[in-house]
Amino acid sequence: MRLFQIEEPDGSPSDPDMPGAAVGIDASGEVALVALAVGGNAAVLADREGFEQILKVPPHAASAAEWQSLFEGARMRAERALARPVTHAVIVLAAETEAPVAGRIGTAAQTAGLSVLRLIAPAGGETPVLAAAVLAEDLAPRS
Repeated sequence: MRLFQIEEPDGSPSDPDMPGAAVGIDASGEVALVALAVGGNAAVLADREGFEQILKVPPHAASAAEWQSLFEGARMRAERALARPVTHAVIVLAAETEAPVAGRIGTAAQTAGLSVLRLIAPAGGETPVLAAAVLAEDLAPRS
């Protein structure tokens, strides 16, 4: 009987300074959705059984802390589903979101540990979270 050892490529742990995954977050409705795209194919991420949480989108006038809590929950969902860090996001906001409010929401996402690649409004004909995930994949920094 022969034994062999399996190692990760390069044999070393991942570099903590490298960018993590980039996701799409749809915060344009009542409940936020999170998605990831690989090779242009996007899928909505769900919580594992026993860890389900509802990502309720706060009203536009809500405090930055409430928005930060939403983005922390979205990031946690993605990191649990992917088993890797998530550091970047494209965020979908309702079409009527005013610039100062969008800026406050973007700052809340950054405080939650997400570098905002872009804030967008829903586009007709596409599922917003999936479109955001594909855009996030395209805009994500390369390692």
